[in-house]
Amino acid sequence: MAASIVFRPGPKNLITDIAGLEVGHATDEAVRSGVTALLSTSGWAAAVDVRGGGPGTRETEALAPENLVGRAHAVVLAGGSVFGLAAADGVAAWLSVQGIGLQFRSGSPAIPIVPAAVLHDLGNGGDKNWGLTPPYRELGLRASEAAEPNFALGSVGAGRGASAGLRKGGIGSASLDLHDGLVVGALVAVNSVGSVLMPDGKSYWAWPFELDKEFGGDGPPQSAIDASNPAPDEARLSAIGRLRPGNNTTIAVVACNADLSTVECKRIAMMAQDGIARAVRPAHTPFDGDTVFALASSELTLEQNVLRAAQIGRIGSAAADCLTRAIARAVHFSNQEPGS
Repeated sequence: MAASIVFRPGPKNLITDIAGLEVGHATDEAVRSGVTALLSTSGWAAAVDVRGGGPGTRETEALAPENLVGRAHAVVLAGGSVFGLAAADGVAAWLSVQGIGLQFRSGSPAIPIVPAAVLHDLGNGGDKNWGLTPPYRELGLRASEAAEPNFALGSVGAGRGASAGLRKGGIGSASLDLHDGLVVGALVAVNSVGSVLMPDGKSYWAWPFELDKEFGGDGPPQSAIDASNPAPDEARLSAIGRLRPGNNTTIAVVACNADLSTVECKRIAMMAQDGIARAVRPAHTPFDGDTVFALASSELTLEQNVLRAAQIGRIGSAAADCLTRAIARAVHFSNQEPGS
């Protein structure tokens, strides 16, 4: 009998295990918010899938398979609700100055494609009295300048003021090496109305997908139901007021190094949304802005002797698993910090 293949995280267990990606954070402690920028400066094939009922996004139509571009030079995740969309202006300006982007005429500025998604952290107690000068464009510039392969997880960047159910939310990431050179990864900012923890208050919904004790290694729950409080999570959250507009959203990027088209990236983004549903309960509510972008570098040519659709399915499944793990890692790292 052939030995089963065991897949493990990449060396960093970050989305930047995929060559060519860099991530930068910029955090404003006074505002209690921030920006996270993922740079794919050569212009990777890209698509997006939106499942939340209250999304805040930019340039998602540029990634639609029927439209012209279908590529991205960066993806921005930001706090600040609608004000946070200005972070993409900063990232786009920074990239353009570097000569990165589309250029339709010699001598004209480079035009980077920078889709973005935002989460709502306006009620978290930070100083939001910014008047006519919200900080997010400047934070976008700073996040671009800070981008590198190694980056922090937890209450940083777009996750600085986030919450996940009754716990601190934050930034998470994870990767998976599928062998033969194929690598998949995820980056997420978790600000979910739903809980990432089971009713025992300790076990992550994501526990079956954990690798190498990456979010605590607590293992399966001793009991999935707290007998003293048997109500489902959504009922418990409603009782304390979490189920209301402005308290929720999980925004993410998944990526791989395969030679995918925009249409195939779309399928990967759709499949990756299952990662949110596995790790957060409830998910995709009318108030959520749940949005997943998918990128592909085209570094690796997929084997042609295997049905291509099956390979796409394999990548999408791995992307969902990575996103599940990344969500739990976001909350785990945020709640390990002083003052948690």
